[in-house]
Amino acid sequence: FIDDFRFVETTDQLRATNEIINDLEHEKPMNRLLVGDVGFGKTEVFMRAAFKIIENKGQVAILAPTTVLTAQHYGVFKERFSKFPIKIEYLSRFNTKEENFKIIEQLNKGNVDIVIGTHRLLSSDVKFKNLKLLVVDEEQRFGVKQKEKIKELNYAAHVLSVSATPIPRTLSMALSSIQEISIITEPPKNRKSIQTELIKISEESNSPGQW
Repeated sequence: FIDDFRFVETTDQLRATNEIINDLEHEKPMNRLLVGDVGFGKTEVFMRAAFKIIENKGQVAILAPTTVLTAQHYGVFKERFSKFPIKIEYLSRFNTKEENFKIIEQLNKGNVDIVIGTHRLLSSDVKFKNLKLLVVDEEQRFGVKQKEKIKELNYAAHVLSVSATPIPRTLSMALSSIQEISIITEPPKNRKSIQTELIKISEESNSPGQW
């Protein structure tokens, strides 16, 4: 799985991966925060953790705050795991109710290895057979009630929170050692920096949406 990675890992990626894998090898459930800017390779790190869990017959849940991010993760995971007999599904409003129901049914039976979903994963009808790793992506975008639901969901599984901009409370927990922390500060080679531009809408144009 590692050999199939098409890029060169950064030192920070390797260190973060090793820290997480080391946590997974202990009986005590992991409670770790993974911090890194957009495009710094956080997804590859938690995909390797997911692979490790599935190697040991566990299930993995990836919780994301939006339908769009869920769909993006699903595409990346399907491509990255394509050479392996791993069942990956996703729950979101892009599916019909019937499709989501069938996925949940298979998930509860243990026939799904990785499930990626929005808040739908926190519903009472979702009951994992053998959840071993819960990844909460963009952790800062979940509210207090949702985080309480997440605690109910994890079944004493390993928990990895992922964020580019962790909220002060999360950082405080990490810095006070209540939660372990892995930080990726090294950008991949040749990564282009993000440029943000503010552009006024042209009021002279008759075409709606023209800039």
